[in-house]
Amino acid sequence: MTFARITGTGSYLPDNIVTNKDLEKMVDTTDQWIRERTGIERRHIAVEGQTTVDLAEQAAKNAIEAAGIKAEDIDLIVFATSTPDKIFPSSACILQARLGIHGCPAFDIQAVCSGFVYALATAEKFIKTGSSKKALVIGAEVFSRIINWEDRGTCVLFGDGAGAVILEADEETGILSTHIHADGQYEDLLHVPCGIADNYDQVKAGRAFVEMKGNEVFKVAVNTLGKIVDETLEANQMQKSDIDWLVPHQANLRIITATARKLNMSMDQVVVTVNEHGNTSAASIPLALDVAVRDGRIKRNEVLLLEAFGGGFTWGSALLRY
Repeated sequence: MTFARITGTGSYLPDNIVTNKDLEKMVDTTDQWIRERTGIERRHIAVEGQTTVDLAEQAAKNAIEAAGIKAEDIDLIVFATSTPDKIFPSSACILQARLGIHGCPAFDIQAVCSGFVYALATAEKFIKTGSSKKALVIGAEVFSRIINWEDRGTCVLFGDGAGAVILEADEETGILSTHIHADGQYEDLLHVPCGIADNYDQVKAGRAFVEMKGNEVFKVAVNTLGKIVDETLEANQMQKSDIDWLVPHQANLRIITATARKLNMSMDQVVVTVNEHGNTSAASIPLALDVAVRDGRIKRNEVLLLEAFGGGFTWGSALLRY
């Protein structure tokens, strides 16, 4: 039987850092308030002219190097983003050309903060069916471009970045299961309320910004992530104690802590980067994974639970043996 296994990770963050103290000068907020409510201390913000694909290219090259393969070995590119460089072609196709890869399938997935889990689940199916042998799976965002920097409820939360993994066919177990869901009835709680076919005048006026009802999102997120933990463990007939590491979407430290409690896990077993990166949407899980792999915390054959929740609402998990 063929499994899909992560063989390399990579990430990239813009050099430009915006701290909570910097935001104090821009909106009515304080460093203390941001830390207490979110756990965020700083975030990386792309500079003018720096795009989602620019960030993804560096993350992809780092993952390719870590996996010990060549770019031309890749036969599938799945790119998760809500902030693509262009309406079309896809960011995946633009990246494909940058990497000198020709002919393989390349496409974007849009599931906001759950995007990387969706992309990983999709690439895994390609590998298990024999349609792919070496897939590049990416989550990358320049969320700063869709943030209203005068809205203190959202501008303090988000950052830019990219993370990537190489997923390869393997006889040994890698990804144990993936679980993805959505419920569009919650659309208005977290969204950008305009686009090409709806309220386009807002786009032309430069007001295509994230809007969020934070308290409502928080409540649904905590409840939903608790349920997907149960679903994932039950599907694999595993106990909470079988999980070595939780690698969550980095939205809010309080949500991360609540999920850890659900698993009876010490925070020492949870990869937390939200303090340094903010919420990088689809990039947050692969960014956190790469950090923990490269600093030696996550080791081969350990069991990892990846989970995310985002606008849509979308949510998902992936259980894997690294």
